[in-house]
Order: sequence, then structure tokens, then C-alpha cells
Amino acid sequence: MQSPPSKFLKSNTLNLIRAPVALGQGLEGVDEGPEILIKNGLIEQIEALGWKLGRSDEIDIRDLRWNSPQADIPAHQQGVNIKFPVEMGDACREIALLSQQSNDEKAFTLTLGGDHSVAIGSIGGALLSRPEMGVVWVDAHGDFNTPETSPSGNVHGMPLAFLSGLMKRYQIPSFDWLKNHLSQNQLVLVGIRSIDPEERIIMKQWGVHVFSMTEIDRFGIGVVMEKAKEILFQSGDRPIHLSYDIDAVDPHFAPSTGTRVRGGLNYREAHYVAESLAETGSLVGMDLVEINPRLGYVDPAHREEQNVTIEIGLELIASALGRRIY
Repeated sequence: MQSPPSKFLKSNTLNLIRAPVALGQGLEGVDEGPEILIKNGLIEQIEALGWKLGRSDEIDIRDLRWNSPQADIPAHQQGVNIKFPVEMGDACREIALLSQQSNDEKAFTLTLGGDHSVAIGSIGGALLSRPEMGVVWVDAHGDFNTPETSPSGNVHGMPLAFLSGLMKRYQIPSFDWLKNHLSQNQLVLVGIRSIDPEERIIMKQWGVHVFSMTEIDRFGIGVVMEKAKEILFQSGDRPIHLSYDIDAVDPHFAPSTGTRVRGGLNYREAHYVAESLAETGSLVGMDLVEINPRLGYVDPAHREEQNVTIEIGLELIASALGRRIY
């Protein structure tokens, strides 16, 4: 291993959680992300970097209904604009149990999505074990929507509303396992460039720290990551979780994703985010989500474009796990 494991880990053991959840959004194929990363050499890459693979768990989504009608929710919650609340709550609970167990073991926890709703489970579970944990959320979108502000009702646009406690007012029973929530000084967003108008109001009221692409253009990714770390470490050292949506990367470099927004992180900026956090010696977990191998090409003759997205996904994981240029 080219850099030591986090000071918050007992060893160089890595536990893998495969979370092929697609019900948080509306496009088929994102559930294939975990398997295609593994088929393209993820395990071999992990071991080549000096990590020992511990448990490798896959949540069971056989009972999650694809394109089924919105699940029934209790009468006092009727009219809440959230799709598949029961299925999503059950899936995230299963992820959370695995994440909490892995964090209790003080192993590195790598969660492969699926859509970004899986982070409700991976981070929610980690917070049950490490309530002081900081989170760097790398995404093109704010992901702070609530049922009132969401244009679609898709849960992959709401995970930070759940993790920050904003969804407590809805009392959705299938998410009642989510006990610990992030405070303002535990969360930093990086690479944001698409926020819904009402979502922006919620984010400002809550007080989230956002480094949009404008700040990255103005200051450079190096300065932005130093500012992010100052926020997270202002009260001292703490474990850090990196939640990485592949759509944070400009679609020129990562086209195979469902909610592409032009003007994102370039290749080196994308890697620097992961490298910078790995170098802190505090990184204890990572999500990589929203790779959709069915997207990013027009016809089968152009399927090589999906390989570009898979390749950068694997490389971002490697950077978070300690791979360096020199």
C-alpha cells in the first residue's frame, strides 16, 4: 500500500457492500453498476493496492419491484411525493446494517451503487457507529430535495434531506431506523452545478457548505479541498466518508450515467478530490454510485464509451484507497 490506512481503521481490511438499487430513480441499468465494476477488475485492484478484502455482501433486492405503483404508505402520510418509500426504506436499512457492522469492525467500507439513494444506508449506518463522522458529498446535484421540492419524487434526489434530519417531519415508518443525523459542520458538498430552485432555499436555510463548480473554477480544486478539510476538521480529527456520484465528473469523461450535467469535474480534478481525502489518513469509507452501463452510447458500435465511465470509476476508487502518481 502506497499510503497507510486511516488512523480510524484497525487494519487494511476492506469490506465491500454491493447495493444494486435502482428504484431511487427512473432509468433501468444503474443496478448493474456493482457487478460490472467487479467484472472489470475491482477486487484485483483493491488487493494490488495492499488492501485485504474482508466481507463482500450484496443486499437482496429481489423483493424490490421495478416500475411498480408507488408503495402504500400510512394514511397520515398520503400525498407525500416520494416514490417507493417502503422498498427504499427496507433497502437502505439493509445497507445500513452492513455499514454499521463494518464501521464497528473499523474496516474500510466501500459501497457500490446503484443510485445515490444507497448513501442513506451507507452513511446512515456509519453514523450509528461513528456519530462524529464527516462526509464529503461529490455530486452534480444538491440531493437536498424534500417531497415538497422534488420535481420527480425520486429518492436519489433526497438522500441529504434524510441524512440531515429534514425528513423527520414526514415520519416515514420504513426509515425509522435512521437515528443519527449530520450537522452542518459534518457535511461538505463538492462539484455541485445543478440545484432545484426550492431545494436551494432549503440548503441555505439548513446551512450546508457548498463548493460549486464556480468555486472550483475560481480557486482551483486544491484550494477548494483545503477549505473543505478546514470545515470538517475545525474541531479536530474525525473519520471521513466520501460519497462519490459519477455524475460529478463531466460527461465528456464519464458519459454512462443517468443525470448528466455538462461543466463538471475534469479528469484530474475528479481524482484530486479522492487523493486529497486519502492523504488525510482519516478516510474510512466510500460510495461510488450512478454508473449506468446501459447509457452513454447511441448504438452497440459505441459501447466503448461505457468502458470509459467504468474505467474512471475504478480509478477513483483506487485514488481513495491510496494509489498515487509518485
